[in-house]
Amino acid sequence: MANSHRKLIFNISIGFYCSAVIQICICSQFTSSSIDQFNKDRGAFPVAINGEIFPWHELRLPTMVIPLHYDLFVHPNLTSLDFVASEKIEVLVRDATQFIILHSKDLEIMNVTLQSEEDLRYRRPGRKLTVLSYPAHEQIALLIPEKLTADLRYSVTIDFQAKLADGFEGFYKSTYRTLGGETRTIAVTDFEPTQARMAFPCFDEPLFKANFSIKIRRESRHIALSNMPKVKTIELEGGLLEDHFETTVKMSTYLVAYIVCDFNSVSGTASSGVKVSIHAAPDKWSQTHYALEASLKLLDFYENYFDIHYPLAKLDLVAIPDFESGAMENWGLVTYRETSLLFDPKTSSTSDKLWVTRVIAHELAHQWFGNLVTMEWWNDIWLNEGFATYMELISVNVTYPELQFDDDFLDMCFEVIKRDSLNSSHPLSNQAETSTHIKEMFDAVSYKKGACILNMLKDFLSEEKFKKGIIRYLKKFSYRNAKNDDLWSSLSDDCLESDSTSGGFCYSDSKTASNTLTFLRENVEVKQMMATWTLQKGIPLVVVNREGRSLRLQQERFLNGVFKEDPEWGALQERYLWHIPVTYSTSSSNAIHRHILKSKTDTLDLPEKTSWVKFNVDSNGYYIVHYEGRGWDQLITQLNQNHTFLRPKDRISLIHDAFQLVSAGRLTLDKALDLTRYLQHETSIPALLKGLEYLELFYHITERRNVSDVTENLKHYLLQYFKPVIDMQSWCDEGSVWDRRLRSALLKLACYLNHAPCIQKATELFSQWMESSGKLNIPTDVLKIVYSVGAQTTAGWNYLLEQYELSLSGAEKNKILYALSTSKHQEKLMKLIELGMEGKVIKTQDLAPLLHAIARNPKGQQLAWNFVKENWIHLLKKFELGSFPIRMIISGTTSHFSSKDELQEVKLFFESLKAQGSHLEIFQIVLETISKNIKWLEKNLPILRNWLLISI
Repeated sequence: MANSHRKLIFNISIGFYCSAVIQICICSQFTSSSIDQFNKDRGAFPVAINGEIFPWHELRLPTMVIPLHYDLFVHPNLTSLDFVASEKIEVLVRDATQFIILHSKDLEIMNVTLQSEEDLRYRRPGRKLTVLSYPAHEQIALLIPEKLTADLRYSVTIDFQAKLADGFEGFYKSTYRTLGGETRTIAVTDFEPTQARMAFPCFDEPLFKANFSIKIRRESRHIALSNMPKVKTIELEGGLLEDHFETTVKMSTYLVAYIVCDFNSVSGTASSGVKVSIHAAPDKWSQTHYALEASLKLLDFYENYFDIHYPLAKLDLVAIPDFESGAMENWGLVTYRETSLLFDPKTSSTSDKLWVTRVIAHELAHQWFGNLVTMEWWNDIWLNEGFATYMELISVNVTYPELQFDDDFLDMCFEVIKRDSLNSSHPLSNQAETSTHIKEMFDAVSYKKGACILNMLKDFLSEEKFKKGIIRYLKKFSYRNAKNDDLWSSLSDDCLESDSTSGGFCYSDSKTASNTLTFLRENVEVKQMMATWTLQKGIPLVVVNREGRSLRLQQERFLNGVFKEDPEWGALQERYLWHIPVTYSTSSSNAIHRHILKSKTDTLDLPEKTSWVKFNVDSNGYYIVHYEGRGWDQLITQLNQNHTFLRPKDRISLIHDAFQLVSAGRLTLDKALDLTRYLQHETSIPALLKGLEYLELFYHITERRNVSDVTENLKHYLLQYFKPVIDMQSWCDEGSVWDRRLRSALLKLACYLNHAPCIQKATELFSQWMESSGKLNIPTDVLKIVYSVGAQTTAGWNYLLEQYELSLSGAEKNKILYALSTSKHQEKLMKLIELGMEGKVIKTQDLAPLLHAIARNPKGQQLAWNFVKENWIHLLKKFELGSFPIRMIISGTTSHFSSKDELQEVKLFFESLKAQGSHLEIFQIVLETISKNIKWLEKNLPILRNWLLISI
C-alpha cells in the first residue's frame, strides 16, 4: 500500500514455541498463565455485549491457538447489498485452552461449531459453541465446554452475514456510471491493515499466516476474482454460478482479496509464464494498455533482480472506481484507484505516466517485500512500505530510464524531511497498538524516510552488497515474518547460506578466519548504525567548519521551527546521536570521500588545499548540512562563477538545505535567496525547479496573509527573473520528461501570476476546446493550466463541471477538479464541497484532495476550514478516524495557517475533538507546523521585503 528512542516494545520473552506437526514458529507472550489469570481474577477482564465476562483483555490475540487453513465461502448480493458467508478454519492448539479468540467487526455470527480430527474422521457433527463479542477490541470469543488438547488440530465452522460496507474498508460496495448513464455496483475487498475482520472472522494479525481456499457465488453477468487462479465454476439452480479458486500460498489475512464485478480485461504473459491481466470498467478498457506493458516489464525485472520467481500462476491488477488509498498489494490480485492504474494518452500528462509507473512498481515490489516476507507487527510497517518505495527507484530507473525518476526520488526525501524535522515525528519502528494507531503508521515517515535511509545504506554498503543482502533476506524469510534486526543481519552477512559451515562461520572462496572476524565487526556496525535511524525519530544536522585543511564536524538534531536560542532547544537535543555515513567532495578533486560520524564531534584532514568542500555527495545521505564560517559564501561564489563544477544533485541539495536552515534559524533568508541568483544560468531543470519552488512558496505565504507589497514585488521579481525561460516555453507536448515538467510548472506559475501572454494563450485554447464540445485535444502538459484559466469565468466553470461528469478519464477529472477549485467565487467552491459530500458527481474518495485544493485557494481557505469544523461528525461517517483521508483533511485545511489567532482557533478545535475521544498524531503535527509558519514570517518577512526591494 501506496503515507521515541525506546526499543521495540514487542520483545517477546515468555516463551518460544515450534510445532513439530508443521513448520511454523510463533513467539508468544500469551500462554496458559493468561488462562489461569482469567480463572483467578475475572474482575480484571472486560464484559461482553451480553453481560458475560469476556475471557481476553489484550488488544493482541493470544497464540494458544493458531490458524493453518481457511476454507471460505462468500455470496454477495449486489442488489440487496449484503452477503452471506461461511468458513471452516483449521487450527492448531499449541496450549490447552477453553476458548478461542478471533477478530470480528460488524459481522452477524449465526452459528459456530467445533470438530476435532476424530470428529472429522468419523464424520461426527461438531459441537455448537457459545460466542461472546467484545466490540471495543473487535474480538469474539468461542467458548469450549472442555479444554482443547495441545498439539492437536481442530476445525471451527462459522456461518455469518453482513451488509456490504459503505466506506472503503472490509468487503464494500463500489459504483460506477456507464456511458449510457447506468449506475452499476461491484463488491470489492480492502483489508490492510486491520479490516479482514470486517469480511470474515479471522486471526487478523500479520504473524498468523495461513492458507486460504476461497469459493465465491455470483450471478452470470458478473465475474469473480481472487488471489489465486480459478479452478472451476459450478452451475447452481436459479442461474447462479460458484467459482472455486486454488488454495493460496501461506500469507497474512490482510492480503486476502476477492472481487465480484463486470469488468473487462487485457492480458499478457511475463517471461516466466505468469499471466498478467489489467481489469477495468468496460468503458475504460482502452486505458489499460500502458499498465499491462509496465506490469510485464516490472514483473520480469523483479524476478531477475530478486532471483526469486513470483510464486503464483497469475497476477491481476484491477482499477476500482471507489478506493481510499493509491493501491493495495493483495497477493495476486492488486487493487488500484483508477488514477493509479489507467492511462489515457489524450488526457494523461507525463507526470501522470510517472505516477502510474511508480504505483505499479511499488505494488509489484510488495509481492516480495510484504507478501513473501512480512513484518512481524505493524510497528515495523516501514519494512514493507519503505522497501517498496525504495524499489520504485531501482525498478523504474532500469525499466523506464526515460522517465528520469532519480530526481523525483531526491525530492521525495526532501518532502519527508519537512515532516521528520518536527518534534512530533516518530521513529520508523514505532509502537502501534490500536487500529487507529496502526492506520497512522501508514505515513510519510514509514514510506519515504524508510526508502531514503535504505538508499543511504545502499550507498554506504555498495549496490552489489546491498542487493545480495536483500536477496538473502527474502530467501531466508520467505513465507515467514521478519523484523528490523533480521534485515540488518542479511545486509551485513557476505556469506550465502550455501557458503556457510556449521557454527555460522563463512569460508566461501578464499575467505579466512580473519575475514570472518571482519564480517562480524561489519555485522555489528550495520546493526548499530541502522538502530540510530530506525529507533529514534528525526534527522541529523551535520555542521561543517573548515580551517585550512582541517574539517571540524559536529552533529546535532535538526529541528524545523526551533532556534538554537530558544529555551526548549537544549532539551530537544538530549540523547540524540546518529551513526552518519557522511560523504564529501572538494573543489580540488572529483573523488568522493567517506567517513562514519559516530560521535557528537569529529575532525578530518583534507588531503590537499581546496577552495570549497561539499558534504552529502549526490544527496544520498539522509541529513542536512550547514557550513559555518565562510563555507556558504565559498559555495555561492562557485555557483556564480561556474555552477557545473558541482554535481546537479549537489546543487539541488544546496538550495534545499539552505532554505531548511533558514527555518531552523541557522542561516539568514537573504543568504539563501542570494544562493538562487545563479539560477538564471542553471542547466539542470530539477535544480531550476527546486529554486523556483521556494520562491513560489514565499509568494503563496504572503498572498494568503495579504501582505500586498511583498506579494506584488515577488510577483514582479518572478516574472522578470524567469521571463527568458518562460518565453521559451511552447504549448505542446514535446521534449524530455523534464522539459515537459518545466513547461507545466512555468506556465502554471505564469498564468497564476496573471502574465498576459500566458492568460491570452490559455484563454484561446480553452475557447477552442469549448467550441469543439470538448473534442479538441489540448496538449496534456498544459491541460490543467488551460482548464484553470477557463474556470475563472462563470460560463467556463459551469462547462467544466459538465465535462467533469461526462469524462471517463480519471486523469482528466483530476485536472478539471483542480481547475474548478481555483475559482474566486465562494458559492462555487461551496457547491464543489456539497457535491463531494453527496458522493455522486464528485466521488467521496476525492473529497479530501478537493478540500485540500480549496484551502490552498486564498478565497477558499477559511471556507474549507469552517466546513471541516462544522461537519466533523459527518466526515467521520465517511472516513475512519486515523485514515489517510481524515489526516489529509485536517492537515490540508490548517497547515498553511500562519497567524496566532488561527493557531488558537485550531488548538481549541483539536481540544474539543480530544474531549470527544478523538486524538490523532496529526493534531500535534499541524500545531507545530502553524507555529513554525508564524515564527518564519515574524523573522523573515522584513528580510524578504528588503531583499526584493534591492533585487527588482
